[in-house]
Amino acid sequence: MMRSVARDGFRRALKGVAAASVVLLVTACGLVGTDPTAKMTAEQLYADAKNEMASGNWQRAREVLTRLESRYPFGRYAQQAQIEIAYAFYKEGDAAQAIATCNRFLKLNPNHPFADYVYYLKGLASFNDDLGLFGRRLGMDPTARDPKAMRDAFEVFKELTLRFPESRYAAEATARMNYLVSAMAQSEVNIARFYLDRGAYVAAAQRAQGAVRDYSGTPAAEEALSILVRAYDGLGLPQLRDDARRVLELNYPGSRYLTAASR
Repeated sequence: MMRSVARDGFRRALKGVAAASVVLLVTACGLVGTDPTAKMTAEQLYADAKNEMASGNWQRAREVLTRLESRYPFGRYAQQAQIEIAYAFYKEGDAAQAIATCNRFLKLNPNHPFADYVYYLKGLASFNDDLGLFGRRLGMDPTARDPKAMRDAFEVFKELTLRFPESRYAAEATARMNYLVSAMAQSEVNIARFYLDRGAYVAAAQRAQGAVRDYSGTPAAEEALSILVRAYDGLGLPQLRDDARRVLELNYPGSRYLTAASR
């Protein structure tokens, strides 16, 4: 009797599990059927993604573009989807993913007609900052940014201008390179000034020398020379101090740093 009851209970449990499995399967099928992009063509997926991007829905756009690339890897929209995914990452502020996506695209498609744009986008992602005028309007200080990021961006823009001198992006890439050079120079001077203010004269002189040597044509070179004068004075090196001061006077005769350099 007890065995019969146990068997009946076991059968009921099995039926319950089976019924639950059917419900789960039906539910899962229903969920699959709710994907609005399931039956879309590559062209429709791309149009949907562009609409999402136009609305600023970058994550949703990336999801659609990823589906496009996965479902139609050899179609004419697949490569464009990769570029748009990189752009969406950039707009989201995910520089690392944007750069990685650009690198993957350029590795697989080095001669693509839009390769110059991908280089440009990679440069923007490497140092995500507006040109000086816009940066100043927003109160940004580009010289406080990571110097490595600035160097990386500079190298990307440089490669763009060398590989694609006739590109529509070459002129702006050159403008950004000039901006980055000035920002990198000022960054070096900021560090030199930091050391000078703390009496670390050797470190200040080394940084200032580097700024004068590597960025001689930039506005920051003027202050770098004045820091050299003060650092040499602090080190008790009058000859080097006077030499630096003469260079400062010769190149910047009306410099506002001349008075500071004399202290």
